[in-house]
Amino acid sequence: MTTTAESPPDTRSKAPARSAASLVDAVFRAREISIAGALVLLVLGTYIANPRFLSDQGIKDLLLNASILVLLAVGQSAVVLTRNIDLSVGSVVGLSAFACGRFVAGTDHGVLTVTLLGLSIGVVCGLVSGALVSFGKVPALVVTLGMLYIIQGVDYWWAQGDQIGAADVPDQILGLGSGSVLGVPYLPLIALILLAATACFLRSYRSGRELYAIGSSPEAALLAGVPIRRRILAAYAFSGAVAGFAGALWLARFGTVVADNAHGWELTVVSAVVVGGVAITGGTGTVWGAALGALLLTTIGSVLVVLKVDSFWQGAITGALLLLAISVDRIVNLRMTAALRKRSARHGNGA
Repeated sequence: MTTTAESPPDTRSKAPARSAASLVDAVFRAREISIAGALVLLVLGTYIANPRFLSDQGIKDLLLNASILVLLAVGQSAVVLTRNIDLSVGSVVGLSAFACGRFVAGTDHGVLTVTLLGLSIGVVCGLVSGALVSFGKVPALVVTLGMLYIIQGVDYWWAQGDQIGAADVPDQILGLGSGSVLGVPYLPLIALILLAATACFLRSYRSGRELYAIGSSPEAALLAGVPIRRRILAAYAFSGAVAGFAGALWLARFGTVVADNAHGWELTVVSAVVVGGVAITGGTGTVWGAALGALLLTTIGSVLVVLKVDSFWQGAITGALLLLAISVDRIVNLRMTAALRKRSARHGNGA
């Protein structure tokens, strides 16, 4: 009778993968911590210059101003992770806000109705862009830039210079934008809930992790059996849904809407995502970092107002931060790749 001794499991091949994952996590935790630190220093410096900046109303204004941009950054992150981009989110917000305002003007429609309408508009826009990118193989930059102009044209044609006033919007909807619970406004709470849910999905569910795989290496993801086209389509549908929802919240927040609401926000959203550590080349980053990037950009805008600095500098600072973030990403990626190669070589020599 022959007995076969079972050899112990070879964990050496798994060690480099675990080390690589740990290294990547450490890099992006450091990135998020540095953004949070810069945000704290910015707020404290402004508080020293003007103590009213951190009054109860000042804090509420900061949170409210950041809420919609945080939502859009979360939706954009899902697309950028797949190595794509969505430049139509600002125009979707404008179309959704005006459509929702026109629909509820002079009626008693509630929050659920306006929310579903905004989501529906956003999903349709996202599906069109996603289908052209994923199944039509048209470059994302071309598709979403074209969608931006198409949606803006439809919005201007529909509005004909008209606007929806707060007096025409039901009080229940306006209450969503101005109400609070335990002193915290509804909109930041909504943004936080969506942020946490998206972060959990991307980290804990297979379909969420597959977005990272697509952005890291589409060829490898295809060989691994990832349904790339469906995942990219879903990412665009999600981004569109968030933008449509943000349009409904824009109506609730401001009451008065016109055809060009959120005009020019596309690059601000992309800047927030990239500044927050989501690589424009896809595959790396977190929605928490994107949210911090959005909060940093909106805080800079508020700080410039408090310090009575020309608003021109907000665009200049945003552009500088974007260039800095892309440069940092490039340097970090090169160094991380070199470190992983050295680590893999050491493990290989020790095998």
